[in-house]
Amino acid sequence: MAFDAYLNEHEERHLHDLNRLLEIPSISALSEHKEDVARAARWLCEYLESIGMEEAAVLPTAKHPVVCAEWLHRPGAPTVLIYGHYDVQPVDPIALWTSPPFAPAVRDGKLYARGSADDKGQVMVNLQALEALLQSEGGLPVNVKVLIEGEEEIGSPSLEPFINEHRGRVEADVVLISDTSMLADGLPTICCGLRGLCGLEVHVTTAATDLHSGIYGGAVANPTHVLASLLASMREGQGRILVPGFYDDVLEPSAQERAQIAALPGDEESLRRRLGVPALDGEPGYSAMERTSIRPTLEVNGMWGGFQGEGTKTVIPNEAHAKITCRLVPNQDPAVIAKAVAKHLHDACPPSARVEVEIGHSAYPWRCDPASTPIRAAIRSLESAFGTTPALARLGGSIPVVESFDRLLQVPCVLMGFAAPDANAHAPDESFPIETWRTARFASARFLHELAKGD
Repeated sequence: MAFDAYLNEHEERHLHDLNRLLEIPSISALSEHKEDVARAARWLCEYLESIGMEEAAVLPTAKHPVVCAEWLHRPGAPTVLIYGHYDVQPVDPIALWTSPPFAPAVRDGKLYARGSADDKGQVMVNLQALEALLQSEGGLPVNVKVLIEGEEEIGSPSLEPFINEHRGRVEADVVLISDTSMLADGLPTICCGLRGLCGLEVHVTTAATDLHSGIYGGAVANPTHVLASLLASMREGQGRILVPGFYDDVLEPSAQERAQIAALPGDEESLRRRLGVPALDGEPGYSAMERTSIRPTLEVNGMWGGFQGEGTKTVIPNEAHAKITCRLVPNQDPAVIAKAVAKHLHDACPPSARVEVEIGHSAYPWRCDPASTPIRAAIRSLESAFGTTPALARLGGSIPVVESFDRLLQVPCVLMGFAAPDANAHAPDESFPIETWRTARFASARFLHELAKGD
């Protein structure tokens, strides 16, 4: 096809364009980077205009802007909404980066930079496929709308209001999202399900101020001890969650689904070595792949309290804190789980302390029909580009907007992701294999052609 030659001819420039986007520190969680987030949005808008997309615009939200564009010149053909996000995670700890996070560098065939895998690299895969089709074929095989947001890494709080306010910008027959991972190097993967999420912060307080541990030790509760006990009370041994009601609504996997998961590539020993842990852990009765995809979790993401400086300070702190996230599976409701966790913590708190629970952002779990027409089109396009049959699997992450699209637009979502299993997304030395990026552009362009063909 004509776009194949175009992609080959313009590969070096496409990599340069991706690097320019990666250089922008668009960290949505940090207020000092607000202008950088806006700058990334403007860059994408200008790029969309330059490749021939129409009605390109940077549209405001309550926090960070959304970038939109469209090309609607195929009457009777399906309309595809291409979604992605241009915001990135903070880079801490900066000392663990081999090269600066916003100075893209290629080492051993991988492009290293914050956002290279999540999600700027994958966004540009799809936009460069659009460029190749528009410039080599004079148009697109289907109608296309583009929506790229700047708040995914903080839970997409502005996106549902944006969708409701700008329905014309987002209404489509199918949504294409590239923001997930491949199960193994070189193995294209279609994500058929995501876990939901609920986040909480726990605050334990005791006395009105810090206390001298020699004078008051033994007579008052230490909030760090109380917090540790409360957190420990929510899990047993290897990871079974003890919060009453936590598993009540869990949709148990069928024997067929468990067999399909068992047939996926990868083994637990290889996973253990890659992660560098002495042994894998988790809920008894399930494999590591099942624990990270089809089972719910409750994890402590951080905890702090008391003296943190150099040396010793003989003090009993008066407060301690923790951040918790729960990954949820069908049919769990984030609000129900958050209330159950909060109730458990209040009930378990001793009378010598006080506990407050703040409920944060959430996302519902999501599943798709792997036999749908768009999924079959994705399978054909990935087989053609990568030369191998793609894997179909539920993945353990959470992308709040996917469930929002499913619920608000009521159209199928295709999660055709290209991040490597060792991409280090959200961590130092995030990377994207150059060869995967190169091939993924072909797959994205083919997907639009396959959709145009139908079944």
